[in-house]
Amino acid sequence: MRLSSPTRPLAAALLACIAFGTATAHADDSTSSKYLFGDWNGERTRLADKGITFDFGYGFEAGHNYSGGDRRITRYTDQWKFGSTFDLDKLWGWRGATFKIMVTDRNGRDLGADAHIGNNQLIQEVYGRGQTWHLTKFQLEQKFFDDRLTWKIGRMPVGEEVASFTCDFMNLSFCGAQPGNIVGDYWVNWPTSMWATTLKFDTTKDTFVQLSAYQVNPKYVDDSYARRRGLDLDFPGGTTGALIPLEFGWTPTLGGLPGSYRAGVWYNTSKGNDLYLNEDRQPLATDGGEPLQRSSRKGAWITFQQQVTGEAGGRGTTVFLNVTSADHATSATNNQIALGMEYKGIFGRANDFVGAAIAGTHANGYAARNQRLFNATHPGQEGIVKDGYEKVAEVFYSWSPIPSIAIRPNLQYIKDPGGSKQNDDAFVLGLKTSIAF
Repeated sequence: MRLSSPTRPLAAALLACIAFGTATAHADDSTSSKYLFGDWNGERTRLADKGITFDFGYGFEAGHNYSGGDRRITRYTDQWKFGSTFDLDKLWGWRGATFKIMVTDRNGRDLGADAHIGNNQLIQEVYGRGQTWHLTKFQLEQKFFDDRLTWKIGRMPVGEEVASFTCDFMNLSFCGAQPGNIVGDYWVNWPTSMWATTLKFDTTKDTFVQLSAYQVNPKYVDDSYARRRGLDLDFPGGTTGALIPLEFGWTPTLGGLPGSYRAGVWYNTSKGNDLYLNEDRQPLATDGGEPLQRSSRKGAWITFQQQVTGEAGGRGTTVFLNVTSADHATSATNNQIALGMEYKGIFGRANDFVGAAIAGTHANGYAARNQRLFNATHPGQEGIVKDGYEKVAEVFYSWSPIPSIAIRPNLQYIKDPGGSKQNDDAFVLGLKTSIAF
């Protein structure tokens, strides 16, 4: 089955929508509604009461490279999303069932690639996975045993269900499920989805365990495939195995303030290319041949968030820590750590907040060993050796003139891009904006 591809939206369409929303603002108070177009004269609420809700939005990320790489340029990328949730209990009397669908469209250019900065983690997190249309969600959810057990099946991005994390920052180091940042060739985050199923069991009111299985297929991370078949519902050929994450979670209230603590492991049944040895267990750099095939790929993660000051869910400070490690033999980027904080309600403005974070993404020394050997034996063909941490710092201020719009200027500093001291440090001025319709 293939969904028809709608016409690509243009920036002019966004301006027209905003103008329309402003012109019809008399029907809804835009200063209090979380949607730019308000409640559609009450129709949105009436549909929600019947079991149909919507998630329409637009976001863009622009960045200018002031140092690093070889070009002082500005690049812009964006994303549209069009989603809906259907409460099948309200609609059909199907108790505990929900259906969700989400389609996204990405456009634009990658600052890091165009300026040749050499970074591993995207400067504009919304870039990538094919600048085209994607079927991001197509899933059925069913609850059992007084809602303690949740089963989901369909097309889902891994990071929506497992190791999920916020995406307030613009640098990918601090955005989304962290395992996808270092093993993104098979752990596929938003906006790309894979056929999958998940089981989540609430062991107590604030603890859970979750087991999932996702189809691993190289086509899902192939940009050219996404441009041709991004809206397909087919089960594509070429599947290499299954990604199986197991996650444990704790969502306590400590001192009256909410927290989220997750830890997990994953196992990919697909084979993986060894980064140094060939099939005869000799160095690839000198003997060539095909890489040694490892029988599987694996890793582990933790992701912690805790509000530490203020009012629960409102004004106050939240801190976070993310740590991820992947297997040494097959992962060119084999670990990442990110630490940061956000403060909501700055200057007495309920929807405004600031954020600051630092991260390190490690380039695998095993792969660097291969590159050094290649450089030593291939004069004139030397490549960059990546064997350290790409270190990133970002600060931002998020300003919401009305609840439906967030305008978020940021500063990013990238030291040793790609984990190599051969790459110049980069300083970027960025702007991230989101609009909820």
